Amino acid sequence: MAATRTQKEIRQRAPIWLLMLLTVNLVIVAVNSRDDVTTQRRFRSVVQAFASPFQRATSKAGGSSVGFINKIRNFNTASEENERLKQQVSDLQLQVEKARGVVNENEQLRGLLNLKQKTGYEFVSARVIARDPTAWFNSITISEGSSSGIELNMPVVTASGIVGRVVALSPWTAQVMLITDDQAAAGAVVGQLGQSNALGSVRGLGQTGLVEMRYVSGLEKVEVGDNVLTTGQDGIYPAGLNVGSVVEVRNGTATQAHTIYIRPGAQLGQLKELAVLRYHPPQRGTPEQTLPNVDKTKK
Repeated sequence: MAATRTQKEIRQRAPIWLLMLLTVNLVIVAVNSRDDVTTQRRFRSVVQAFASPFQRATSKAGGSSVGFINKIRNFNTASEENERLKQQVSDLQLQVEKARGVVNENEQLRGLLNLKQKTGYEFVSARVIARDPTAWFNSITISEGSSSGIELNMPVVTASGIVGRVVALSPWTAQVMLITDDQAAAGAVVGQLGQSNALGSVRGLGQTGLVEMRYVSGLEKVEVGDNVLTTGQDGIYPAGLNVGSVVEVRNGTATQAHTIYIRPGAQLGQLKELAVLRYHPPQRGTPEQTLPNVDKTKK
């Protein structure tokens, strides 16, 4: 009975097995079949046709990811390069500033070398070592003092003009009041000494960096750009030193003096090397010395 059932099942399943075998055979034939023109297997072509959209999407995604990563890398590289270039620019700017400082210092030193021939006075060369921040830079400290022969009220100058006068001393340093200080003053003349009658007095204005000239007659011609020199009448500065140039004139009248503003010739904000003149003003004659010679034996 069991054998009979088995044969019956075999007969029933035989068409199914036959269909499966035919299908497998067709698949094998399809896989191995080739196109007559390209000789490419048709199955592979079909598979590639179905797979190509997915490959494109995957390729684009992969390409985008790689491109994004490369952009990040390039951005980081560019950022590092930018920082490196900024540092190079900063270093070059420092070198340029140092070079300018050396050039200015050399110019000041060359000017000091010619100062003795220009003024005819011995001097002590010194360097600025400090500025007084409480006085709006109207006072400086220099590197030489009484041990170098410097005395109170000696004039301090550069090759470009007067700087100020010594107001305090130690053996190794000296304090200099700049001409721009509101307590500083000097006798001056607009134009050539001995040829101009535009005589007056200059005094500092404190915070402006300028000096003001007073007492110049309103009848005298004064113009912007005129040079101003010392007259030697103040007992501090010898005659003929440059004070500066006129930058503004408020014209006076026959009864009112000009008001004149002058920019100092010495670059007071950039002082490094300067000179203290060993100058002593000539003593004023005594009344007896100024009288004519008389025979003192006569009564």
